[in-house]
Formats: sequence, C-alpha cells, structure tokens
Amino acid sequence: MAIKRSTSKRKNTPKKRASFNWKQRIGIWAARIVLLFLGFTIFWVLLLTVMNPPVTYLQLKRGMERKAAGKTWKIEKKWLTYEELSDNLKRAAIAGEDATFLTHNGFDTKAIKEAFEKNQAGKKLRGGSTISQQVAKNVFLWPERSWLRKGLETYFTVLIEIFWSKKRILEIYLNVIEMGQGVYGAEAAAQYYFHKSAKSLSRKEAALIIAILPSPQKWDARRPSAYVNRRANSIVRYLNYYKLPE
Repeated sequence: MAIKRSTSKRKNTPKKRASFNWKQRIGIWAARIVLLFLGFTIFWVLLLTVMNPPVTYLQLKRGMERKAAGKTWKIEKKWLTYEELSDNLKRAAIAGEDATFLTHNGFDTKAIKEAFEKNQAGKKLRGGSTISQQVAKNVFLWPERSWLRKGLETYFTVLIEIFWSKKRILEIYLNVIEMGQGVYGAEAAAQYYFHKSAKSLSRKEAALIIAILPSPQKWDARRPSAYVNRRANSIVRYLNYYKLPE
C-alpha cells in the first residue's frame, strides 16, 4: 500500500519564497540608493577641492526674495584665492567665528554643549556651529532648520574635514558666506563697505565684516551698532592669538 506524503510544507514554500524575494529586492534597492548617495556626495566634495562653487542655494534664495519684494536681482561676489585674502580677515574669521578651527575635526563639542544648555534654559544664543559646519550648510544645503538638514550638515562636515585642507575650508568660507544684502564673500563685502579689495583690509575693517556675520541682512559694517562695534573691537584684541592654516 502506497504511503501518502504530506504536502503541507510544499504549500507554504512558494509564499515564503515570494516574501523572501520581495524583502531581498527592497534590501538591494535600498543598498543601491545608499551607495549612489555616498558616491555622488563624495564625488561632489572631491570636485570642490579643485573647483570653486559657482553659486549656492542661499544666494539664489536671497535673489528670489529680493525679486518678490520688488527689488533688483543682486548677487555680488568675486572669488579670491586663499593667498590673496588679507591675513587680517582670515584671523578675524577664526577669532570671531571659530576659535578652535585649527584643532577641531569639524565640531566644537564644548560650544555645542554650551549652546544646548543655554537654549534649554530659554536663553537666546547662536548655535555652536564651526566654520566647517557653516561651509557644509552654505555650499551643499539650505538655510532652513530641520533635523534632516542638521543630519546632512553633520555628514558633509565630516566629508570636508576628511577631503579638504583647513586652508581650503577657510578659503571657501570667506568666499561664499553671506556678508550683506546681496553681498557674498570677502571681496564683494570689502568693496561694498570700504571701497577696497579684501586683499588689503585693515584689522578693524576685517573685524567689522566678521562682526556682522550673525545677522548680515540687518547689520552694516559701515554704520556699526554699539554691539557690532564692541564685538569688532574684541576681535581686534585677539587677532594675534590665532595662527593661520599652513
């Protein structure tokens, strides 16, 4: 008499196999997307080691905001190499914006902790962003705050600290940062505020430009408020304490 074999396992196998194949496909596509993102972003960062950023999202956004307000389109900028930029301006940027620039790996943990504690206490305070973080935000991302942008900012900060020199980071920072209404970078700011090149800024002029960076849409280096003037004087006092990237 023939023995009847159970077919229960065979009936379940196709379903399990289909489920496995579907999950496997999702995993493969997810891995491809991650690898594509990593490849593209690393290539982008490497490209900018030799190529200057032609325009940033913030510059375009500000230009469109001006048009929407009935003003003329304005993006004033002119690139200067690291060697061409005034040493006074380089030191002023480090003194005023990121005192540990030469020693940190992209993040000032002490400043981040202090900013977090004071923000938790309800005190008004600027974030603890380093020059490297500001470059990551300005060159690769958008200005609006969100957890997504902050996460990407952290990622790009790590990349530029790996692939760029401190000189390159400071050079790009001083050429793309917003320094007035429609004014971007040191050369355009020097011409706009002091009618001279950023190659020859005095200590006080350089300090005044850096002093307005927390709010370049509101403050003016030609007519500094009492607060901006105090901040500029403080930057001047500490200029000689900071070395420059070599």
